[in-house]
Order: sequence, then C-alpha cells, then structure tokens
Amino acid sequence: MFKAKKYSTAIILILLTVLMVFTGCSNKSTLAQIKEKGKLIIGTSAGYPPYEFHEEINGKDEIVGFDISIAEEIAKDLGVELEIKDMKFEGLLSALNSGKVDIVIAAMTPTEERKKSVDFSKVYYTAVQGVIVRAEDKEKYNTLDDLKGKVIGVQKGTIQEQMAREQIENPQIKALNKIPDIILQLQNGKVDAVLVEKVVGEAYANKNEELAVSNITLQAENDGTAIAIKKGSPKLVGAINKTLDRLMKNNDIEKFFIEAVKLAEDN
Repeated sequence: MFKAKKYSTAIILILLTVLMVFTGCSNKSTLAQIKEKGKLIIGTSAGYPPYEFHEEINGKDEIVGFDISIAEEIAKDLGVELEIKDMKFEGLLSALNSGKVDIVIAAMTPTEERKKSVDFSKVYYTAVQGVIVRAEDKEKYNTLDDLKGKVIGVQKGTIQEQMAREQIENPQIKALNKIPDIILQLQNGKVDAVLVEKVVGEAYANKNEELAVSNITLQAENDGTAIAIKKGSPKLVGAINKTLDRLMKNNDIEKFFIEAVKLAEDN
C-alpha cells in the first residue's frame, strides 16, 4: 500500500513538473521564444518579384527580394538567424496561427478581414495596382469596362482577387496559388488579363516581350503592405516596427526596393 502511494506521489510530481515547464513556455512572449531558439522563421510566397522570388546565386537556388531584405534586417536587430519557408499564399496566415512560422512577410495588405485573425506591423510600402495583358492585346484593354466578362487571373486569397470580383463586371475568375502559374496561363491564352501590383507586372513584362502592363487603373481600399504577426504578440510587433522605423528613416526601404527591382529585371 505504501509502495503504491509512493509511486502515485512520484507520478504526480512528474506531471506537475511537466505542467510547470509547459506553463513557463506558454507564458513566454513570442519575441522571447524567437530569441531563445535563435532564429526567426518567416512565411512567404516566392514568385512575386520584386518582393520575393527565386534566384540562382552561385549555383544555388535562393529566395531573394524586397521583403527578404527587410526580413534580414529584422532578424539582425533581434540577434537571430533567418529561416525562410516558401508556401502557398492562401496558407500563410494559417501557418502563422499554427506556429509553423513566426511572421508572414509576403507583400500582404492588412485588410480588415485579415486583422480579425492576425496583427500587423505598420505599413512599410504603398503599392499601385495594375493589370498584365498579352502585348498584342494592350490596346484592347484601357478601362475596367474592357474587362467585362473576361477571364481574369489572380493569386488565390489576395486583395487582387477581391478587387476583381468587386470592380469588374461579370468576371470569370481564375484563381491559382502561384503568380508564375497565372502568368503562364496568360501566355497560353487561357486567361485574358492578370491583376497584380503594377511593379510586379512590370517585372514580368520587362523580362518577357510577349507581356505588357495595361493602362487600366484599379482602386484599392488599402494598398499598403505590412508584416503579419500572431495576435497577442505586442513585444514582437514593437520590435518589428522599430526596425521598420530605422529602415524608413535611413531611406533603406527605397534602396531595398530599387535593388530588388533591378535584380528581378537583370535575371
């Protein structure tokens, strides 16, 4: 009897110890957890130049771009290494909330709908929306009315998908996970136009004479770009905003963007 009681007491002590360990971990801020593991894991969706895209550097495939340069600065200020996870755009916020990544930096607009599930940093870049078409069709598409009933390519889960549904009359939406796949659909004549940020459209058009950016203007409720952070992480939000403030003050944001555009055009 005493032996059984002894074992029961030991088991209870072990369970209490495990519980205390897990409680201690859960009480640590997201920022503290990142610093403890020594790395910042970011989620992105490469294939969206100049923000994030694949590039062969010294014979090795790398993910580079405007957002990646900013992420590197954030990691540097936190004193940790940077790890990049490339995934489908529509799955980024789920990955963030499930703890697979620490932050999402992927040319993401902080819409009111997204703010319901995640927090955002301050806006670090404001974009202009554009429409890519086949070069031979550029003169056919000058206004939103010209896109009426057309097959419109968009990246799934983006603000451009929402804009296509709201601003184009009777659109036939073709939403795919990756921008390169949508561009291929445009080149093959399976979609009539692709909605993206104008600078992204220009990056693709500059590398392919079969493509062109039309003169169509789209209105977005919020064209700003920000970093998504798991809710309840005020210290991490503050640290990220501090880095962004430094980069803006030193004009590094503009420098990073110009460098990324040039890299996308040259390769």
